[in-house]
Amino acid sequence: MKEADVKMIKMSDVQTQTIEWLWYPFIPYGKLTIIQGDPGDGKTTLALNIAAKLSNGKGLENEIMTQEPVTIIYQTAEDGLADTVKPRLENAEADCSKILVIDESSKLLSMTDERLEKALIQTNAKVLILDPIQAYLGGGIDMNRANEARNITKQLGMLAEKYQCAILLIGHMNKAAGNKAVYRGMGSIDFFAVARSVLLVGRVKGEPDIRAVVQIKNNIAAFGHSKAFRLSEKGFEWLGDYEITADEVLGGIVPKINKLEQAKQMLRKLSESSNMTQSSEIFSMADEKGISRRTLETAKKELKIKAKKINDVWYWEFNK
Repeated sequence: MKEADVKMIKMSDVQTQTIEWLWYPFIPYGKLTIIQGDPGDGKTTLALNIAAKLSNGKGLENEIMTQEPVTIIYQTAEDGLADTVKPRLENAEADCSKILVIDESSKLLSMTDERLEKALIQTNAKVLILDPIQAYLGGGIDMNRANEARNITKQLGMLAEKYQCAILLIGHMNKAAGNKAVYRGMGSIDFFAVARSVLLVGRVKGEPDIRAVVQIKNNIAAFGHSKAFRLSEKGFEWLGDYEITADEVLGGIVPKINKLEQAKQMLRKLSESSNMTQSSEIFSMADEKGISRRTLETAKKELKIKAKKINDVWYWEFNK
């Protein structure tokens, strides 16, 4: 009996597609993104606040591209829905009707569970969050075995591509202090290999309330600028661009001056020589230093600088 020919695909028959982004260049649609960090460092808080914003058709910043409310499937194995997850979403002003959970009361969910695909079809969700990775491997799967890890993540990646859904996997870090970020993810390196984008969330040395977000892998675009957010009694506050590296986060090293502090120093220096400066001049100075408009406005607010209009020209008035 003649063996069947191997099915081949001609590259000339493959239709070129452009990658769409939920948050450029951090979270692509149709791909897997890993958000990893040590326990208690804010990775789940970041994911919940992204979900909360998206549920209202907004983003943490302009690069999160959404024009209408997004439906999110959020699965967590570590926090209670009623006493932890929902209160945190409400504090973040989420539209909880847009954030859905697959019922696991009769059967636990895994990455290869057919209910994931059925739920994506049923809800048309554009974001799926599994928190943490370890809880959704399924029985008998050893996450430290490369072949097993690659198989289940590849299946999940195919699901993301089929439905153009952004799938976020929340992962804990291992205890291998001093290792490069790529080797600090829990389990086989193959989890890291299959994901197209990996974000590290960690504490900032000397800033107990600030958490850094650093991209440590990106296969499909240039690396994004490091970001940060603040966790305090007032809740979650997005800070935006922040000057810090993955090595500084993992090594507990005090980072070089960040852009917010750089903006404050620039404004303080201006105030020493003038009571008032045209806002256009200040924006130009900030551009030359690589300080974003958002960061400059934050510095202005924290320094309690007022804007004043004189003869149709805006000025920033410094407090003496």
